[in-house]
Amino acid sequence: MATTKLLSDAEVEKIPAVMAVFDDIRATRKSDFVNNFWRGLANDPAALKRVWEQLKAVMVADSAIDPLTKEMIYIAVSTANGCSYCIHSHTAAARAKGMTDAQHGELVSIIGLAGQTNHLVTAMQIPIDPQFEVK
Repeated sequence: MATTKLLSDAEVEKIPAVMAVFDDIRATRKSDFVNNFWRGLANDPAALKRVWEQLKAVMVADSAIDPLTKEMIYIAVSTANGCSYCIHSHTAAARAKGMTDAQHGELVSIIGLAGQTNHLVTAMQIPIDPQFEVK
């Protein structure tokens, strides 16, 4: 159960600042669906706008990293942070951007391996090789 109220479309229509962001979400995503993350964040219109603008700047804008890779990175970080909501939402987004079952399987393997080796290095306190340090 959510710890914050999830605003309905009827409630959003009464808050112009929130309605403007929801309209932009729908236009940007070319969908009428606004997911629960945004509905919860809508309780704070300034935060809603700020986070949506950040998301567009990082995840939507043209960049050196293609949209599918961005979603896969988001899945990996969400896994490391233990955010099941983000794992599910960004897996759906990655699949919509063309992620195959084989790619998802490889991604999960990489995430698992990175977690294992990260914990081993941390437990052993292995020093960084000088060759890996930025000069």
